Amino acid sequence: MSNDDGVIKIIPLTLHIGAEIHGVDLSQPLSEATRRAINEAFLTWKVVFFRDQNLDHAHHIAFARQIGEPTIGHAVFGHVEGFPEIYSVAKFRTAQAHRTARMQRPWTGWHTDITAAINPPLASILRGVTIPPHGGDTLWTNLGAAYQGLSETFRLFIDGLRGIHRFEPPRGASSDTAYDKSIKRRALESEHPIVRVHPQTGERLLFVSPSFLKSVVGLTPRESEQVLELLWEQLVRPEYTVRFKWRAGDVAMWDNRATAHLAPTDIFESDHDRQLYRITLVGDIPVGVDGRASVTLKGQPILVVEQELARNEV
Repeated sequence: MSNDDGVIKIIPLTLHIGAEIHGVDLSQPLSEATRRAINEAFLTWKVVFFRDQNLDHAHHIAFARQIGEPTIGHAVFGHVEGFPEIYSVAKFRTAQAHRTARMQRPWTGWHTDITAAINPPLASILRGVTIPPHGGDTLWTNLGAAYQGLSETFRLFIDGLRGIHRFEPPRGASSDTAYDKSIKRRALESEHPIVRVHPQTGERLLFVSPSFLKSVVGLTPRESEQVLELLWEQLVRPEYTVRFKWRAGDVAMWDNRATAHLAPTDIFESDHDRQLYRITLVGDIPVGVDGRASVTLKGQPILVVEQELARNEV
């Protein structure tokens, strides 16, 4: 039985980003009209939220496959046993092992998923299972609004710039951690435009993931540092962001091409557990304002899950 058309309600949460979608049961097949409505809200609001869905792994995968083509759970950190499409976002996981080594700045921890790959995911679909009674919120920011908020002169300057994105342990981190070993098993490094053009909407977006963007091509180290810090400061301005308070059973789906997000760190000060699960969808190769596509410097593209599993067996 598919969802009933005509009962979907879109409720925007801020001026620039985030909307709740009501009247959809994600455990059921979606009609074509429902998929169109979800996609329109997704492109408009960048991140959409579905409350009280209570999906299991199979339902999560089935919903994701109606939206796009799932990747392996995580290109670097693996997947849930028996469910290669799913990545466990647990309170203590491999990707969090290095968190205490980071210098804390306003943009620390903000990122767009897996931008070190030549084709970062199109979208991420995250569902909450075990949620603390307070704390543990996730934030997203609109990279299109952040770009438009810059002066026209500065936009013209950055439109032609390129940046180097890579996975690497932060300075001061141990070289023998599970995080570091995972990165060495699948090193990823790519050159992307600083401003990418959205392949569906044509919108210009700041493609400047603070966790993975390391330098600006053609600038001196000091110039690069100053430009990047200005851009990172811009993208975390509160007016471009939305903060989501999770409940068990909630699902968030965001446009990974048009957003960056921040996972919570307050959960490490709490005794409460937190468990979410994520699926990512295969993305395209970014293209800049000048029409130049991104370039692989190290590693391989992210494939659909079936191709990724076959590649790993070779």
